[in-house]
Amino acid sequence: MVKFMKLTFCGAAHEVTGSCYLIEACGKNILVDYGLEQGFNVYESGEIPVPATEIDYVFLTHAHIDHSGRLPLLSAQGFKGTIFSTKATYRLCNIMLQDSAHIQEFEAEWKNRKSKRAGKEPILPLYTMDDAIAVLKCFEYHNYNEIIEIADGIQIRFIDAGHLLGSSSIEVFLTENGISKKLVFSGDIGNNDQPLVNNPTYITEADYVIMESTYGDRAHGSRKDYVDSLAKVIQRTFDRGGTLVIPSFAVGRTQEVLYFLRQIKEQGLVKEHGDFKVYVDSPLAVEATNIYSSCELQFLDKEARELISEGKNPIAVSNLHLSVSSDESKAINFDMDPKIIISASGMCDAGRIKHHLKYNLWRPESTILFVGYQSVGTLGRIIVDGASTVKIFGEEIDVSAEVVRLDGISGHADINGLLTWIQKFEISPQHVFVCHGEDGVCDSFAAKLRDELGLRAFAPYPYAKVDLLTDSILSEGNKVKIERKIQNGNGNGNGFRINSPYGRLVLAGKRLQQAILNNEGGSNKDLAKFADQIIALCEKWDR
Repeated sequence: MVKFMKLTFCGAAHEVTGSCYLIEACGKNILVDYGLEQGFNVYESGEIPVPATEIDYVFLTHAHIDHSGRLPLLSAQGFKGTIFSTKATYRLCNIMLQDSAHIQEFEAEWKNRKSKRAGKEPILPLYTMDDAIAVLKCFEYHNYNEIIEIADGIQIRFIDAGHLLGSSSIEVFLTENGISKKLVFSGDIGNNDQPLVNNPTYITEADYVIMESTYGDRAHGSRKDYVDSLAKVIQRTFDRGGTLVIPSFAVGRTQEVLYFLRQIKEQGLVKEHGDFKVYVDSPLAVEATNIYSSCELQFLDKEARELISEGKNPIAVSNLHLSVSSDESKAINFDMDPKIIISASGMCDAGRIKHHLKYNLWRPESTILFVGYQSVGTLGRIIVDGASTVKIFGEEIDVSAEVVRLDGISGHADINGLLTWIQKFEISPQHVFVCHGEDGVCDSFAAKLRDELGLRAFAPYPYAKVDLLTDSILSEGNKVKIERKIQNGNGNGNGFRINSPYGRLVLAGKRLQQAILNNEGGSNKDLAKFADQIIALCEKWDR
């Protein structure tokens, strides 16, 4: 008697982050990824519908926190299974999950100091350092292209996704009572011709494809000369006497920027500023850079391997300063020489980058250079979208610095790369499930797959469930948004774009509401002053 083979979409469904999928097959419960949500959440998602104690395995596509960041929570909740990944993914998770645990503990401690003053109950961190260390003991790592026997009826294989050191698409082979199905989880599909990592390896067959769509509505444009573009930004910033601040993901993007800076310095592309200083201000980025410098050659592309064979480190930059301690970090902003600061987080929502933005956003001679995707609701997205002021650590900061996006320098394939990847399947899959994209992008990319490629494509909502044996969608998932829909000016209920001026205004209103709640328990004098300011603002703008 056939049991069942089901797939549930627990995260990154109509959202960019929080990747998580549950497979129930062969008497086992399996998670593919278990990532943290970042930025603005559109739908309730992320929780798994079975206890952590009943999860047997986790298949991990790569180390980025939006794919791996909830793994320590599994450990905290009693998980005793095995996590399968590549070796490079394990090595990166070893530093990233401990860093994430440190952030969870630090933020809980900070919030509890405020709560104690307000007489509120203390909160607990999502997980602790002990939880992160415990879950790291659950890892079992393997090479690319190796068939791995997981249990009766379950095999997997990691295929190079070309996105990050060790990143993978995962082929999952399931057999239940003589019926076999092959699932392919794309993970994050890499952009071609990135430094350091290989191009994505294409897969040619599957019954079901679970596919990302981060850039499913736009192209990166023609391949740019990133070395030349970056050199020009550095030149004009230094000529003004400013500092170039680069918010960068500690793992992956920071090492790519170092790769470009090595070339810029070797070719002498920045004139009259000597061997300028480069600061990497992130303990995590420092550790990740060491991992990149010592990784196995299978994870590196041809150019990087050739440099290593010549005795060169592909990411070694002269006059490089690695800041680990907080004192070293603070000292950077007292160095008045023109310099480059590379700091995490890449979306500016946490970490040391916020201090560097506080010191440099208001300076017209400085430049803030964005080299990665900025999720809706993050500080980075607000700056990129043209905010004139932002609040950092409770202080209003003018945005007077030059703000630049180095478009195309992305670890993600664009719409053309995504279409190329799915078109490599020689026989159309039974179904393509489009995930890991912004709300409207998931739908538009799924429609493109249907209309232009003739594929059966569907963009599931959180907790959508599919019967893989009958190829039937049991539930389309939770379509109710966390916030009520705001009607546009025509009252037609189509909502608003977060990155439109009106969308930003709505978000500002929500932020004001949260600020009001945060002031509960304040002095009567302060609350009265706050109320008077809000009333005056409303009287000025109420139409």
